[in-house]
Amino acid sequence: MTATDLPLQTAPPRAARVATWTYFGLNGFAVGMWVVHIPNIEHATKITHSTLGLLLLALGGAAFLGMQVAGPLVDRIGQRRLVPAAGVLLGLALIWPGLAHNWWTLGLALMALGFANGSIDVGMNAQAVVVERGYPRPIMAAFHAMWSIGGAFAALIGAATLRADVPTEVTLGLAGVLCVVVSLGVSRFLIEATTEEHDEQEDRAKPPAKLVWALGGLAFGLMLAEGVANDWAALHFRDILGTSVSTAAYAYGAFAVAMTVGRFLTDRVAAVVGPAAIVRYGAAMAAVGLTIVIVVPWVPVALFGWALFGLGLAGGVPQLFTAAGNLDPRAAGALMARVVGLGYVGLLAGPALIGGLAHWMPLNIAFILPVVLCVLTFFGGPVLKSRS
Repeated sequence: MTATDLPLQTAPPRAARVATWTYFGLNGFAVGMWVVHIPNIEHATKITHSTLGLLLLALGGAAFLGMQVAGPLVDRIGQRRLVPAAGVLLGLALIWPGLAHNWWTLGLALMALGFANGSIDVGMNAQAVVVERGYPRPIMAAFHAMWSIGGAFAALIGAATLRADVPTEVTLGLAGVLCVVVSLGVSRFLIEATTEEHDEQEDRAKPPAKLVWALGGLAFGLMLAEGVANDWAALHFRDILGTSVSTAAYAYGAFAVAMTVGRFLTDRVAAVVGPAAIVRYGAAMAAVGLTIVIVVPWVPVALFGWALFGLGLAGGVPQLFTAAGNLDPRAAGALMARVVGLGYVGLLAGPALIGGLAHWMPLNIAFILPVVLCVLTFFGGPVLKSRS
């Protein structure tokens, strides 16, 4: 049975929207629970920082593989089957890092976690595109905001359990079970693209490959910039501006809060100005914000620069994922897997590239790279307008 053989939508759009919100939040929560327990797991497995770095690369590679496997599966079996299955796999995979006792058992656990994370990433984004078609206005960015909310919730829960000295394996075990239960519980509210939507595409030519690569290239640039902020914002404050560690944390906090708020606001703005404008002028705003970070040595102004950077990046990637999913509903999963996958490569590559550049120049000067990519995105953004 293929996705086109399935019956018409089986849940109201509002119920499907809430269910999709839940999966995005659940994914952010699972990733966040892993991240906050990295120091404990590193200590328990007695591995070095360099070994951890290699294992994190394995996690990223497994996530990319999961995306490429999940994309065609979405088109073959449908989101209503793949997304809950990926959610269950994610929950089970989250349990194992807490049980690892050396480098190779942790490596196997992280490859499973990465594969599951990549699978649900493509599946839930494909589901979000289908749900959005049932609404008269854009709603994709709010789904991505829920991912951030899930991560923030994980940080709060993780901090509380770590403060209470709850064993890591217990915390991750309970979190994994929660992911499994919630994933199965909300699965019945997911929907599929209707047969009419597929029939409307039968006479249309496949989208040109260069358009798919163009969307993927834009996603690569924007997510590379996001990865730079994730890993280097706090270090910029500490090493370049000379702040304390506690003050340095505000740099990433300003970026993350601004991005989350921006994603909740993006949908309404996109309904008025269109997706191309969101991508183009958001990238321009991000370029201005990071330029402020590069040239201004005062903490309050630099804090504003990081916030402006996050606000500018907030809406671009959701618009690109929506565009990819709507290129051809007959192959939405496979097309989205390519665009999401290229974006994920950028997210992983950004911190590493900046780290390499920082060996040859001051860290703030290395930030010119993401500024250039944001400028290129501004000029490449009209590809969405031509498609619409």
